[in-house]
Amino acid sequence: MLVKDIMQTEVITVSPLATLREAMTKMKRHRVKSLVVERRDEHDAYGIITYTTILRTIVAEEGDIDLVNVYDVCNKPALIVPQVMDVKYVARMMVAQNLQRLVVLEHGNLVGLVTMNDIVGEVLAMAEEGHIEGAGG
Repeated sequence: MLVKDIMQTEVITVSPLATLREAMTKMKRHRVKSLVVERRDEHDAYGIITYTTILRTIVAEEGDIDLVNVYDVCNKPALIVPQVMDVKYVARMMVAQNLQRLVVLEHGNLVGLVTMNDIVGEVLAMAEEGHIEGAGG
């Protein structure tokens, strides 16, 4: 199974210059826990910002969410994978790096996001169908 088979293709992005309030508002509106931070130019890297990152920043810095920009606190560069990579290698990378989500690129363009939940959900579905040895009742 490849990343393209399980990735989320509707990825919500945010400008690196957006405030934390703007990012949180976007997350709430789209009911997501993370946003992909857009590149500032073609040589820049994508980033990721999560609710956890925002809350950690607010608590640690006692920051004003209207004064802190996404770029200042996002995880950048985000780790990226191609959409034709085997999911088992992506899962290993995520576990080894303790990551919950990876950006999926094709020819340098954002095409998706793959999360640990996507992978676990697919593994559970395969187990229920009996496609994974030792699975089932």
